[in-house]
Amino acid sequence: MIIQPGIAKANMGVSREDVTFEDHPLNPNPDSRWNTYFKDNEVLLQIDKDVRRLCPDISFFQRATEYPCLLILDPQNEFETLRKRVEQTTLKSQTVARNRSGVTNMSSPHKNSTPLALNEYEVLPNGCEAHWEVVERILFIYAKLNPGIAYVQGMNEIVGPLYYTFATDPNSEWKEHAEADTFFCFTNLMAEIRDNFIKSLDDSQCGITYKMEKVYSTLKDKDVELYLKLQEQNIKPQFFAFRWLTLLLSQEFLLPDVIRIWDSLFADDNRFDFLLLVCCAMLILIREQLLEGDFTVNMRLLQDYPITDVCQILQKAKELQDAK
Repeated sequence: MIIQPGIAKANMGVSREDVTFEDHPLNPNPDSRWNTYFKDNEVLLQIDKDVRRLCPDISFFQRATEYPCLLILDPQNEFETLRKRVEQTTLKSQTVARNRSGVTNMSSPHKNSTPLALNEYEVLPNGCEAHWEVVERILFIYAKLNPGIAYVQGMNEIVGPLYYTFATDPNSEWKEHAEADTFFCFTNLMAEIRDNFIKSLDDSQCGITYKMEKVYSTLKDKDVELYLKLQEQNIKPQFFAFRWLTLLLSQEFLLPDVIRIWDSLFADDNRFDFLLLVCCAMLILIREQLLEGDFTVNMRLLQDYPITDVCQILQKAKELQDAK
């Protein structure tokens, strides 16, 4: 799935496959493996850009994993790492972005104030692999196996806490399989939340718009005064709840707090109904500030949430759940 077409395992005595007559890098056939390889590079570039900056508040993802993929890193093989593939791709002079609608936008980095910096972090020595490279491989393989959704920005924020949890397990026998375990759990989690990333489903009952409106309808039921205040200021749930729900609050709190929230979330049979209650609890806990603030102040509060005690938030959500 990730190696260049025509490359075979060298230490098995198998030479590079001769594909000159059947397939080659300039083959215009849509079914060409090389054509697929180059198209995949667009997706890979976006993944690479996102995973390099994963959880910037901690250095974990920049450090070397104790369990790199030896098959790829073995110098006897001709396999290239995804990092090397990004560095060598002909697309490296362009910034590639894919939004939730599935549209791939390519633009010159001169038009972007923060172009992808391949040397943004110090490169590890040969034979080493950073944790972000493992996450990159997970997301790329997922995109290959699920072409209908492929990769959408934000998935990196979903896989990050999962991988961190497995890769920091105190039991080395478990930690050794962090990549496989993360892929399994990420795939299963995405099976439950993938509709949030598909724009064509936004307005359906399983789409993100419906879920955002559900946050407000729940708030109206629990605290009508606060609900009316937000309505009066024309603060739509899209302004803040989109990120809260799509990324499962992974951008609102530090990583240890995100893991604590997810622990409660995934333990609940109706986990995504509970997520709506958590979002509602977050609003109610800052109700006094929201009731006093104007539009600008309130938008700042909602987009940079001020409460860091996640146990307080979870306790409030549980109270709302029990009060049903």
